[in-house]
Amino acid sequence: MNAPLSASDVPHGFTFAATHCGLKRSRLDLGILISETPAAAAAVFTTNQVVAPSVVASRTHLRKSRNRIRGVIVNSGNANCCTRVDGYPASVAMASKVAAELGDLDPTQILVCSTGVIGAPLHIEKILEAVPQLVRDRKVEAGAFEELARAIMTTDTHPKWAAAKCRIDGKQVRVLGCAKGSGMIEPNLATMLAFIATDAAISPALLSRALKAAAGTTFNSITVDGDTSTNDTVAVLANGQSGARTISKVGGADYKSFFAALERVCQSLALAIVEDGEGAQRVIEIEVRGASSDRAADRIARRIANSPLVKTAFAGADPNWGRILAAAGRSGVLFDWQRTDIWIAGVAVCRHGREHSFDEAAAHKKMLAKYVPIRLNLHSGKGSARIWTCDFTVEYVHINSSYRT
Repeated sequence: MNAPLSASDVPHGFTFAATHCGLKRSRLDLGILISETPAAAAAVFTTNQVVAPSVVASRTHLRKSRNRIRGVIVNSGNANCCTRVDGYPASVAMASKVAAELGDLDPTQILVCSTGVIGAPLHIEKILEAVPQLVRDRKVEAGAFEELARAIMTTDTHPKWAAAKCRIDGKQVRVLGCAKGSGMIEPNLATMLAFIATDAAISPALLSRALKAAAGTTFNSITVDGDTSTNDTVAVLANGQSGARTISKVGGADYKSFFAALERVCQSLALAIVEDGEGAQRVIEIEVRGASSDRAADRIARRIANSPLVKTAFAGADPNWGRILAAAGRSGVLFDWQRTDIWIAGVAVCRHGREHSFDEAAAHKKMLAKYVPIRLNLHSGKGSARIWTCDFTVEYVHINSSYRT
């Protein structure tokens, strides 16, 4: 669960607000994150070729503003995607309304995100009516950020946020992020939104480089069900209000300190998404070593992570190592399975592709933990990779079979 936030966690120069505008029956469903001064911005988006208008609008706004952004508006309860009426004007209208209420800004200085049911018409009038009060209500308080985290939830069981700090030039720099996601999660982004604010001073180019690197080992290394959605966005705004000197080069001490803090926030949020996987009981960490390359190891780890047979075995805490090896064999990566060793929850269960005698009852007990590691050593090279997933339970089927009803 989230650690409580305090005023010291909130980056300087940012405000937040959330409200219920009527897209959901009663819960918070609209939020904003605003930098009170222009901020360097970077974002990564879904790889799905079916793309929501909010993603198209945000990509366009980043390009036109030259990655100088003042804020983000996000709604939940409706994805504004694949609707009969073109959803792009609605996304632009959301940005324009916020820009106008902030003081006649250029709308391209606002990013737009939506999440919820695909295909349902978006009642944009409810959003536009709520924006003026939403902008007036924005606060610098940690509690306001927590409300933003709640406003972006769909099937999430709890809000997700994380904070980290580092020191640059003797001054404290803060990194604060929130995320949503629990189903339709697959590496390379899925039905996942994440917003990160920092008072670090950094150029858009370096910020983009840092975000892509951090996302690669965190958000792009998780999977719940192998489904990549249409609206995925991870955005970072850096406004420089910490007073620390500008981070000027990759590899320098300033960049390393900032990147470590950014990566900690991204990893905390990514693992929170896996932990909150729809119907999930436990987080499974899959580490593959000894592959011919890192890419080969990644393909094997992802195949195992997305195997329904593996995931259901973990739901029952069944140390069925044969399913793990079989999934690795379906990855399309060539390796000598007769050299493969497998450990589940620290218990050696397979040696050289064959059963290694172990205490099944003891292994079962260890697999009942909230966090369960799987490790494979292929003994075929130096490549390695790590992917996080969760188990599949009956509850996952229940949630997704009645999502729209």
